[in-house]
Amino acid sequence: MRNLPLVFLLVFVSACASSGDFEMLRHDINDVRRESLETKKEVDFLKEKTTGVVKEDSFSAMRDSQAAINSRLSEMASSLQELRGRFEEYKYSTEKTLKDTVAERDIARSQIASLEGQIKALRDKLASIERGTTPGEAEQRPPEGEKKETEKTKNAGPAAEEQAKEPPDDTTKAYDAAYQEFKAKKYKEAREHFEALQKNSPKGKLAGNAQFWIAETYYVEKDFESAILAYETLLKKYPESDKTSAALLKQGLSFIEIGDKKTGKTILARVVEKYPGSKDAALAKKKIAELEKKPAGKKR
Repeated sequence: MRNLPLVFLLVFVSACASSGDFEMLRHDINDVRRESLETKKEVDFLKEKTTGVVKEDSFSAMRDSQAAINSRLSEMASSLQELRGRFEEYKYSTEKTLKDTVAERDIARSQIASLEGQIKALRDKLASIERGTTPGEAEQRPPEGEKKETEKTKNAGPAAEEQAKEPPDDTTKAYDAAYQEFKAKKYKEAREHFEALQKNSPKGKLAGNAQFWIAETYYVEKDFESAILAYETLLKKYPESDKTSAALLKQGLSFIEIGDKKTGKTILARVVEKYPGSKDAALAKKKIAELEKKPAGKKR
């Protein structure tokens, strides 16, 4: 029983030691928990910050990619516009070449017809020489309004004048009357009468000249398209007419009037080549010189 208080003392001291250690341990645990919580907060903060940076980098990359796509689209649009422009130029060039080709073909046809007429005229002349007559005397008879008195007629006596006169037939009278209407600027009436003359005498001696004056009525009325066709009819249908050089000249001038200077100059050059030394050739040379002095305009 004597040792009982000592036991109690030991138990009491042991209990006190255990309670102090427990309290220190609890404080240490709380410190660890606090540090762990702070560490977790820092990790979360860093994670949030890092996430924001990643998002911003992603957005920057997307913006850069979008800008690159827009730039590429702009380049493609520019290339497409350039291709369209080149296509329009090619289309215009093709249409112009086709138009020029058609015009040159028509001119070539006219020249061929004219050459055929010359060959025919030479054959007729040869045949007339063999018969002892001069071809084309009747065809080259000008209307009364166009006649010019020659020195031979001036100096001839009354008997010679009477021998030179021939009574005009109905066709000649109709031709002279239509020409007088033309001189009086009654172009529509003159054209109708010249056409009637051709209808009544399509192969007559004055049919070619009548066709020339039909074309002239259109020319003075500034209906140049109709004039071109009428002159072409003369060149093809009456190539032996003495009006062919004048018709070719006026046809070239008509083309120039409608804006087709290239075809007009080509026809005028043909007049100079085919009828050198003639009045029509001189007029053609003068017009060509005028065109070459002026700056080239837009062609039709």
